[in-house]
Amino acid sequence: MQIMIDTREKKHAIKKIIKTFEQKKVQCIFSKLYVADYMNLDNPRLIVDRKQNLTELCSNVTQGHDRFKRELVRAQEIGIQLIILVEHGEGIESIEDVYFWKNPRKHEVQWKTVDGKRVKTVRSEKAVDGEQLYKSLCTMRDRYNIRFEFCTKEETGKRIIELLGGELVDE
Repeated sequence: MQIMIDTREKKHAIKKIIKTFEQKKVQCIFSKLYVADYMNLDNPRLIVDRKQNLTELCSNVTQGHDRFKRELVRAQEIGIQLIILVEHGEGIESIEDVYFWKNPRKHEVQWKTVDGKRVKTVRSEKAVDGEQLYKSLCTMRDRYNIRFEFCTKEETGKRIIELLGGELVDE
């Protein structure tokens, strides 16, 4: 199996993924991809876009919405099945679990001193919560025919191989 990896993937962030690919006898080729991050050269119509956690995905869906939407539209226009693999970890195993996610930006309590008194505040009360993100992801899934998959950081390399249709070969 040969997997093309987008050159914009940060080298330090994918060390474990590359190590897994090497252990599973997957050849890595680095090149700029039109959309997403990982593509099996035997099936270029199926591509995986990796997100480091729900916070990154939430940021893409909200602050980076226009850029993210353009990528989804590009994939759809050329007939690519896009899978978004979120390395969130425990507690998030399906898109339905996102509904119950507590956004750390919305729920993180901070203490400030105002007029000499300590006051408890929330970092960002307007931040998107799990319910809002879940609804957005469902809309995107249905509108752009994308899949959302979830895993831990330790599983990412193996999941990419599986999602792209590769056989897992142990050394």
